[in-house]
Amino acid sequence: MAGQEHHHEEDSTDVFFRHLRLNELTVTGVTGDTKLKYATAPVSVISSQTLRATASANIIDAIAHQPGVSQLTTGGSISKPIIRGLGYNRVVVLSEGVRQEGQQWGDEHGVEVDGSSVGSVEILKGPASLMYGSDAMAGVVILHTKPTLGEGEMSANVSTEYQTNNGLFSYNLSMAGNQKGFVWDASFSDKMAHAYKNKYDGYVPGSQFRERAGRLMLGLNKAWGHSRLTWTAYHLTPGIVEGERDPETGDLERNTENAQTYSKTLPFQQVKHYKAVWDNSLNLTSGYLKATFGYQQNRRQEFEESEDEYELFFKLHTLTYDLRYVTNPWNGWKLSTGIGGMYQKSGNEGEEYLIPDYRLFDFGLYATATKTLGERWTLNGGMRYDHRRLHGDELMEDGDLRFADFARHFNGLTGSLGAVCNINEHFNLRLNLARGFRTPNMSELASNGVHEGSIRYELGAQQLKAEYSLQADLGLDFTSRYVSAQVALFANRIDNYIFTHRLPEVIEPGYLTYAYTQGDARLLGFEAGADFHPIHSIHFSNAFSYVDAQLLHQPADTKYLPFTPAPHWSSELKWELTHHSHSTVAHHHDQHPFHRSLLNNFYIAANLDCYLKQTHIYSADDTETVTPGYALLGLSAGTDIQMKGKKVAELYITADNLLDKAYQNHLSRLKYADENIVTGRRGVYNMGRNITFKLVVPIAL
Repeated sequence: MAGQEHHHEEDSTDVFFRHLRLNELTVTGVTGDTKLKYATAPVSVISSQTLRATASANIIDAIAHQPGVSQLTTGGSISKPIIRGLGYNRVVVLSEGVRQEGQQWGDEHGVEVDGSSVGSVEILKGPASLMYGSDAMAGVVILHTKPTLGEGEMSANVSTEYQTNNGLFSYNLSMAGNQKGFVWDASFSDKMAHAYKNKYDGYVPGSQFRERAGRLMLGLNKAWGHSRLTWTAYHLTPGIVEGERDPETGDLERNTENAQTYSKTLPFQQVKHYKAVWDNSLNLTSGYLKATFGYQQNRRQEFEESEDEYELFFKLHTLTYDLRYVTNPWNGWKLSTGIGGMYQKSGNEGEEYLIPDYRLFDFGLYATATKTLGERWTLNGGMRYDHRRLHGDELMEDGDLRFADFARHFNGLTGSLGAVCNINEHFNLRLNLARGFRTPNMSELASNGVHEGSIRYELGAQQLKAEYSLQADLGLDFTSRYVSAQVALFANRIDNYIFTHRLPEVIEPGYLTYAYTQGDARLLGFEAGADFHPIHSIHFSNAFSYVDAQLLHQPADTKYLPFTPAPHWSSELKWELTHHSHSTVAHHHDQHPFHRSLLNNFYIAANLDCYLKQTHIYSADDTETVTPGYALLGLSAGTDIQMKGKKVAELYITADNLLDKAYQNHLSRLKYADENIVTGRRGVYNMGRNITFKLVVPIAL
C-alpha cells in the first residue's frame, strides 16, 4: 500500500449524504488513511464525476456548495474557501500533496490551481493542525490528482466547456499511461471569459479573466512503492473590478465597445504560480514510509496605469517537506508519526509596498494512533509540536522608516481525541475534540500601506499573539435502504482571534485606515441533511448549514465576526432515467432496451439554493451591511453518450440562476463598491442567468 490510490471514483450523487458504498471510501482525515465510516472528524468527499458535472469558474467555486463550505469572491475568477465561517490563513489547501502557498492573506488572492487537474476533493471541517500544522485551524481542502492508471493502460481525454453569461470558453487536453511501472500524466488547459452581466449592472467591467495551466508527472510504480516527480505551471490574468459609477447616470463606468472583450484591460493582475513536487512512498513489512518535497514560486503583479509597468509585485518562494511513517494495522492498532515544515522567502519588486520582505521557517513533529475495539468502537488521537520563526526586513523609503526590522518566534502544542461508535447497521455516532493553532501572518504583523484589494490603508501589529482554538464536534449518521441522513454540530472557541478595526486618523488621502488587533471569539453551528430515494432512480436531497460567529465581550456593532456566511438551505430533486454500468451493458445487453440506446446514465435535476437574510454583521465603521435573503433556481442534465455499448463522451448542461435573479452574496467583496446614485443600490451584483455546456471525450489508447 502506497497510501496514494484512494481517489474517490465512486459514482456518488452527493458527497454529504453517505450511502453504504460511500462508507467504504478511504480518506486522508486527520490521522492518515482511514475508512470514511471510521473518521471521527467531519469529512466531505467530492468524486470526479460530481466535479465534472458541476458548472464553475474555478476549483473553489466547484466545491463551495457543500454543507459548511462557502467562498469569499472577488469578481468571476477569484475565490477563497471558507469553512464554517473561517477562511484566509485559517484554511490550508493541499494540491499535489503539498500545501498551496500563494499569499493567502490577501482579499483578492485566490487559489492558484487548475481545476481540470483535480480528480477528487476531500474537505476536512474543523481544526486539522495535528496533521498539517499552523493555518489549518478551520480545516483543510485536499485537492487529489487523478489516480495513476493500471499496468499496461494508456488513455487520453479531451474536454471543453462554454458558459453563456460571460462567454467562458475552456478546453483541456490530457494523456496518461502506465507501461511496466513507468507512469506519466500530462495535461494542458486554457480558459477565457469576458465580463459577466446581471440585470442591475449590465456587464461588469474588469470581471474578465484568462487562465492557462500545464502539468507533467513522471514516475515509477513498483512493488516496493512509488516515486513521482510533478511539475505544474499556472497563469491567471484577472481584471480588477473597481465598481466606479457615472455620477449622473449611476451606471458602471465602462467602454461599451469593450464590454465583451476577452483581452486584458487596466487595471488587472498577473499571477504566475510554478510548482515542483517529488512524492515518494516505500512499502515496508510493517507499514509504509512516505516522503514528499515541494518547491513553489508565486509571482503576483498588479498593473494600474500601464500594461507594461507594474506597481505591485510580490515574489514568494516556498520549500515544503513532509516525512511520515504509517504502520499496518496490528491487534486493532494503527500508528503514524512524522515531521513536516516549510521555508519561505518573500520579496517586493514593485514601486508600491504593503508588507516587508520576509523569511519564514517552521517545522512540526506529530504522532497519531488509532485503536479499533471490536466491531463497534474506533478511537483515535494524537499530539503535535510546532515551531515557527518569521523575520521581517527593514525598509527606508525617502528617508522615512517604512518597515522596521523585527523577528517573532512561535511555539504551539496541539492535539485531538475522537471516537466513532457504529451503534448498528443504520447509525454511526461521531465525537471529536481538537485543539488548533495559527501564527499571525506577515500582513497582520507588519503591513503598512494601501491594500488595493480592500480599498483601505492597513497597519499591522508586531506584538500579536498566536491564535488557539478548541473545537468540539458531535455527529450522527443514519443510513437505510431509502433514506440517508446526517447531522453535525460544532462549538469552537478561539483565543486571540485576529481581526481589523478602523482608526480615526487618515494616513493616505482617499483611504480609510484600519489596524489589526485581536480578541476572543466563539463559533457555534451545524450542518444537517437528508437524501430520500423512495425508488432507485429518484433522489430528493436537502441540506442546511448555519454558523453563528461572535467576538466575546464586544458592543453590538462589533459583536459578530465579519464575513460570516449566511444560513444556507439547498434542495435537489434528481431523476436518473437510465443508470447502468458498462460491465452491465456488456453482460446483459439483450435484457435492457436502454443498453442499446445512445444515452446511458442519463439524469435530469432541479435544485433550489436559498440563502437567508444575514443580519449578524460587523457594522462598525460601515465594515459590513445586512444582506437580504434570496433563492436561486437551477436545472441540470447529464448523460453518457455511447455507441455499441461503449461510452464515447459525457455531456452536461447546467442552468444556474434560471430566473435571472439580481442578488448579492454576503461574501462578495464587490458588495461594497460605489453606490448607484440613481437607484440607491450599493455595490456590484453577482452573475445573472448562466447556462453551461460541458463535453468530456475519453480516448482509450
